[in-house]
Parts: sequence; C-alpha cells; structure tokens
Amino acid sequence: MLRNGGGVGNGGQPWVLRWSNRIRLTWLSFTLFFILVFFPLIAHYYLTTIDEAGGPDKRIFGPRPGGELCEVKHVQDLCRIRESVSEELLQLEAKRQELNGEIARLNIKIEACKKSIDNAKQDLLQLKNVISQTEHSYKELMAQNQPKLSLPVRLLPDKDDAGLPLPKSAHSCRLHSCFDYSRCPLTSGFPVYVYDTAVYPWGENIDPLVKQAFASSIKSSIYVIDNPNIACLYIVLVGELQDSSSSSSSYSSLSPTNLEKQLHALPYWRTDGHNHLLVHLSRKSMTQNFLYNVSTGRAAVAQSTFLERQYREGFDLVLSPLVHALSEPNFLEVPPQVPVKRKYLFSFQGEKVESLKSSLQEGPPQSFEEEMEGDPPADYDDRIIGTLKAVQDSRLDQVLVEFTCKNRPWPSLPTEWALCGEREERLGVLKASTFALVISPGNGQLVASAGCGMRLFEALEVGAIPVVLGDHSRLPYHQLISWSEAALIVPKQRITELHFLLRSISDNDLLAMRRQGRFLWETYLSTAESVFSTILASVRTRIQIPAAPIREEPAQEIPHKAGKAAGTDPNMADNGDLDLGPVETEPPYASPRYLRNFTYTAADTYRTWNRPPGPFHLFPHTPLDPVLPSEAKFLGSGTGFRPIGGGTGGSGKEFQAALGGNVPREQFTVVMLTYEREEVLMNSLERLNGLPYLNKVVVVWNSPKPPSDDLLWPDIGLPIVVSAP
Repeated sequence: MLRNGGGVGNGGQPWVLRWSNRIRLTWLSFTLFFILVFFPLIAHYYLTTIDEAGGPDKRIFGPRPGGELCEVKHVQDLCRIRESVSEELLQLEAKRQELNGEIARLNIKIEACKKSIDNAKQDLLQLKNVISQTEHSYKELMAQNQPKLSLPVRLLPDKDDAGLPLPKSAHSCRLHSCFDYSRCPLTSGFPVYVYDTAVYPWGENIDPLVKQAFASSIKSSIYVIDNPNIACLYIVLVGELQDSSSSSSSYSSLSPTNLEKQLHALPYWRTDGHNHLLVHLSRKSMTQNFLYNVSTGRAAVAQSTFLERQYREGFDLVLSPLVHALSEPNFLEVPPQVPVKRKYLFSFQGEKVESLKSSLQEGPPQSFEEEMEGDPPADYDDRIIGTLKAVQDSRLDQVLVEFTCKNRPWPSLPTEWALCGEREERLGVLKASTFALVISPGNGQLVASAGCGMRLFEALEVGAIPVVLGDHSRLPYHQLISWSEAALIVPKQRITELHFLLRSISDNDLLAMRRQGRFLWETYLSTAESVFSTILASVRTRIQIPAAPIREEPAQEIPHKAGKAAGTDPNMADNGDLDLGPVETEPPYASPRYLRNFTYTAADTYRTWNRPPGPFHLFPHTPLDPVLPSEAKFLGSGTGFRPIGGGTGGSGKEFQAALGGNVPREQFTVVMLTYEREEVLMNSLERLNGLPYLNKVVVVWNSPKPPSDDLLWPDIGLPIVVSAP
C-alpha cells in the first residue's frame, strides 16, 4: 500500500515535473527563437532607422558612393587617405611623363648645340687661317712700302764742320744756325762731356763750393761720358768767379780778352764753339756778368744775369741761383700748404739807392693818367713805392713793405732792389706772407738778374706765391716752364690795380699755385743735382732727344713662402665691372717696343715740365730726371712704366692706350707699398687673383722689421716679389 500510495504520489509528481520541464523548454525555445530571429530584425530595423535619420554622410552601415561597405568609423578615415594618395600618385605620374618629355626635348637641343659647336670650331679655324694669311700679307706689304731706316751718320771732331751756315752775328745765334744736330741723333742717348776746369787757368778763381757741387752732380748724371769724340754736348763751368781785385795775376786771367782766348783754346771748341754750353752758377744776389764782353761764338750761355742785347732767345738759358750748393734743404721743415691765407697779404723788403726820395713821403701817389700827360717816366719804382705805402696805410689788409733795410743791404746790380737781412729773417717773413713781391730791376735792358732769382727761389721754398712786377723779366727756364701756373707776372704799369688783383684770387687758385710752385722748386731748383739735371734736360728737350731710361737700382729681395690659392680658377673669376678684357690663358707674350718717347718729346713740352704729381700712380713717384714722364723704368717682362716728373696712373684701358702697339697683349706690373699691415696687404693681394694683363706684383716692404716667418702669402698664379728699400 505504501508502494501504491507512493506510486500514485509518484505518478502525479512526474507529470508536474514533465509539465514544468516542457514549460521551461518552451520558454527557453521561445527565448532562443526570439533572440535568434526577432532581436536581429529589431536591431537591423533600429540601425537602419538611425542611418536614415543621420543622413547619407553620417551613416554607419549602408551603401556608399564607391559601392563599398565600411563597418567601423575609423575605416572611413583610411578610405579617405587611400583616395588622397591615389590622386597624388596620379598627379606625380602626370608630372613624370611631362618631365620625361622635357628631357627628351633638351637632349635634342644638346645634340643640336654640339653640332653648332663643331661648326663654330671649324669656322674659327678657318678665320684663324684667314687672319694668319692677312697678317702675312700685311707684313709683306709693309716691308715693300716702308724701307728700313739706318741711323744718322755721326760726325766726329776730326771731320770738317764747315757745313754749318755762318750766322750774321753771334747775337743772332739760334739752334738751327749754331747747333750741330748731326752729332746728336735721336738714338744717341744724349752723351754729354764735361771739361775738367781744374786744368784751365780760370778754374782757380771759381768758387770752391760751386766746383764741389758741380763735380758731385756730374757723378750722379746718367748722361755724362768720358769719351769726348762721341759727345753731343760739351759743358764748361766758367763761374761763379770770385773777386779778383786782390791779385793782379787773377785779374789778368779773368779779363775778357784772356778768358776769351782760353775758351777758344779748348780742345773741342772747333773754331766757333758749337755744341758747347758755358755754365755760370751764382750763389750770391749780385753776380758780375763776366761773359758780357766775351765772344762766345756758337756756344750757348747758361747763367742767372742777362742783358737784353746779350740774351739769345731760344738759345741761351736763364738759371736759378745755386742757393744750396752742397747741403740739401731740409724738406721736413718746409712749411705746409695750408692754411691758404697767411698773416700778410703780401710782403716786400728791399732797398734801392737810385729810388726817388720823394717816393718815401706820405701822401697819395699821382695817377698814371696825370703822369703820362707829360714825359713818360723812365722808371716806375717811385710809383711802386708810393702805391704800396698807400695800401699799407689804408689797413684794408695787413701787408708788410719796407723800402729801407735795418742793416746794410746786400750788394746788388745798379737799378736792382737789394736784399735785406739774413736768409733766415727773410724766410721768416715769407712764411707769414700769402704773396711775395719780386720787383724787376728798373733798367729795362736787364732782363734777368740773380737778385730777382734769389727772391723767386726763397718765395717758392716757403710757399709764398711770387708776384713778379715787370713783364719784361725772364724767369728761369721760362721757355720750358709755364710760370703762370705758379706765379703772377704783372706789368709795373698795373701797380695801382695790384691790390684788387691779389684780393680777387680764390682760395682754390691760391692753393693750386702754391702746390705747383712747391713742385717746381723741389724738382728743378732745390739742390745742385736738380739744377744740373734741369740744365741738361733743357737742352735735350729743345733738340727733341728722348730721355734715357732710369738707371736700375738693385733692391734687396726678401724670401717668402706662399700659402693656399687665393681663389678659384683665374679664368673663371668674376671681375664684374673691373673686367679689362679676355683673360690670357696662354703664356705671357713679349710686349712690343715702346716707341712713343720720340714723339712725346716733340709734342708735349709744357705738359711734361709742369704737370704736378697726381694722387695716384702706377708706380711710385721718383723725380730722378725732372722732365719727361715717358722716361720709363721697365720691370721684368711687363711693360708697366714709372712716370718721371709728374703724371697720373689709371685703369687698364688708359694704360693700354698710352702704350700703344699690340694692345690685347699689353701687361703691367703692380707695385704696392706696405708698412706693418699684413692683413690689409694679404686682402689686397687676394683681390688681384685672376686680374687680366697682370704680369707680376712687387711689394715694397717699407719697414725696418722684415716679415714674419709664419706669414703665408696668397698664391695668385703670378710671382710676388718682396723687396726692401
């Protein structure tokens, strides 16, 4: 029973369990069905609704314009990057194709240029052949039309000189009638023979200082020779003669008759003395004119004092006094050029015994119109005294005029104004004067005097501008020097207008005249050597003989070592505006001969004598021979030359034009002066790298200390010569 009861009970219980199990399985199945079927549909619907509400650009799922379906948001960014890269690749491909086309076109042009170069080379070769044939034909034509010229025949002293025409009188001597040009060919070099005055009687009476200075100048001259048979000019020193009143024998030897006989007895006088120059140097303000009554024949005379009937224009020479015989002036103590205007507008100190006493009285001077109503005055010195004193008394300008010496005046010639005081006192007054008056002698027949020459010398020495009263006076070397550039030459009749004239000159003109006066004094008048060189240069310039080259002076060469190259290839150097033409890639050519010396001598007389030294020079200014800038010193194989006595340098174009000849082949040498400025020097040398037409560089080491051993000099492709003065 228990088993049955238990069975019934057990039979009901499984049914419930089975029913509950079925319900669980059904619910589980329904849940699984709903999850597997309805939930995806609902999610799909929900997601589709969200894409439609957000618009086509914000859709997460759904079709895209490219037909691709992206499932996540970051995939969209990758897609955009891929599209951008694809577009750039397409653009690069297009550019590559375009560049390939351009390269193909350039290759075609290169081939065409190569063909053009080959054709140009062939044309150039043909042109060279044509030029060579033309030059050969030109040389043949010139050889046919221009025969070779031989040197002139030189006449020797033992040959007859009767071919010279006789002048009407000794006073009418000129170069064409009294000078033998056949003894002085253009290519002779101007040989000069100087007589030894010690072996002749008049030599005992010559001032010893003059003889010593003359002998010293002879030794330094490049024209003086020892062979009189080939000489062009014979020089005889005849003075300055000393006073002969103390000895009767000296007086007899200095008499005009004896002096004339002694001159005519010279071994190479040849009856008339042609090609002789009698030099009378004076150291005093008063020099006796010993040669006035001496018949000099065809010999020229060079002295400081001349009478009008004695002076032969264009034949004789007016000299400056020999102030510094043996001692040279101290150029360091020469006063400066500025200030332009000094304490005194003008100054004059002198005494003349023959001047009218009434001229020293106070009162205005008589006008020239009133004076000319009567007899014309024989001497204007009295009018000069009165006018100058009136200017001094007016005190419009500070002037210094003294017509009586405080001490005894220096001896002077008649009608000439004597010097007052010692030389140092006179120079002190002139240093404070803008102008210095030089009153010519009252005797119009006295065209040149040593006293006026002394005043002119002292004025130029200290920078006082000379004012020469008297247009009849002959200044030293007046035919060769343009004195109007350094002095004022005023007729005595314009003495009343002198003050106005001096005040009207501008400062620029005053400074230019002072500079030119300093140049003339230093070059031609200052020392005995310059005086002697100027005498020779005067004769040589008159007969149109070119000057000899400057004597070579050896300089001590300083060894040095070069460093690295200063720049790139000289042929590729970019010179900009400084390019002077094509760079020579071939070895230096020998420059053509410089022949313009012969024409320059005859063409430019005033210019060669009066050009002051300019601020720039191709070579340092060294006035050894004070005449022609064409007197050249050639350095090495280059054709650069050093101007002598003035002149300016310039660029390569002017340099080539001045030399003439084969212009494209001309070369030049650069000279650089340095003084303990190594860095500046090296920079300057480096800038010369690749400079066309440059032959070499000469560095003058102007320092007592030699260059240091560790100093590296730039390699500019040209020799750099370092020399010590």
